[in-house]
Amino acid sequence: MKLYTLKTEIDAVPVADDFIAIEAPRPDCPDGGIVARVIYLSLDPYVGSRLRGRHMGEAPPKPMEGAIPGAIVGQVVKSRAAGVSEGDFVHAMEGGWQEFAAIPAGHFRKLDPKSAPLRAHIGVLGMPGLTAWAGITQLAKVMAGDVVLIDAAAGAVGGTAGQIARIKGASKAVGIAGGPEKCRLVTETYGFDACIDYKAEGWQAALKEALPEGASVFFENVSAEMAMTALSVSQTYVRGVLCGLADAYQSSGPAPHALNAGAIIGKRAQLRGLVVYDFYSRWDEYAAEAAAWIRDGKLAFAEDHADGLDQAPALFAKLMRGANVGKPIITVSEEQA
Repeated sequence: MKLYTLKTEIDAVPVADDFIAIEAPRPDCPDGGIVARVIYLSLDPYVGSRLRGRHMGEAPPKPMEGAIPGAIVGQVVKSRAAGVSEGDFVHAMEGGWQEFAAIPAGHFRKLDPKSAPLRAHIGVLGMPGLTAWAGITQLAKVMAGDVVLIDAAAGAVGGTAGQIARIKGASKAVGIAGGPEKCRLVTETYGFDACIDYKAEGWQAALKEALPEGASVFFENVSAEMAMTALSVSQTYVRGVLCGLADAYQSSGPAPHALNAGAIIGKRAQLRGLVVYDFYSRWDEYAAEAAAWIRDGKLAFAEDHADGLDQAPALFAKLMRGANVGKPIITVSEEQA
């Protein structure tokens, strides 16, 4: 079978030429686990940091050995797991950039293909969606009347977070994204009330104008600097969720900005850090709720899609440049009933 690995160790933002395809034996089935044929492969920003050993202490993959990490939706071809049969569909966070994946017990979730499109489990029902749900409903506890500001609103996490906020009763959702195309996605597909293009001149004034009442909740995905910008256009007692530092993921040095304690105190802000791993035990609960929203037309998702495992390096490089519009997904093989 084919898998993609690193050619050599890297210490900069990954580019397509950093990856190489190699042939490997189809994996054996672990005790209590499964082997799955990979159907959909997720490409996620944090992997760029993980490849350099900079993600929450996780070791990077070894060059010319293991597959590049990545979440998958797959179909079981061999099972030694109770209650799981050949032909069943599963989601796993550690499937990787390969055609077949051996997944140990406790590291996969069985999926109902009738509940929602299978590919939705890569994004809006996958880790990005769970992250958004956790931040909006469990940490910020968005309620009727809240005014919500979402940074990186065109991303899979941000776009879902704004939609869930509106589903939970927020009176307004304002996004920040880079470029007119991404802002159109935020307003036309995700249904935000407004989107501010941070690449446009005078964007900070436009952000203030879009939030005359001030944000009561902000959801930050990018940097401490942007968190402080959100704080500056927020109400007193704002609830802020610090979800990610995407700018720092690709930086070769320390983050250039820090949170301003004085500004936080002045706003009486409540800030919560979000690590999605804390909510894995509630994944099925979230997926069931969100699948109903998808069926009811309340929750939309957009994809930057490519066919074939060989397209993964180029699409991943596009993601690292921030040029993707929608959740990056690779179709590795076809769905089979």
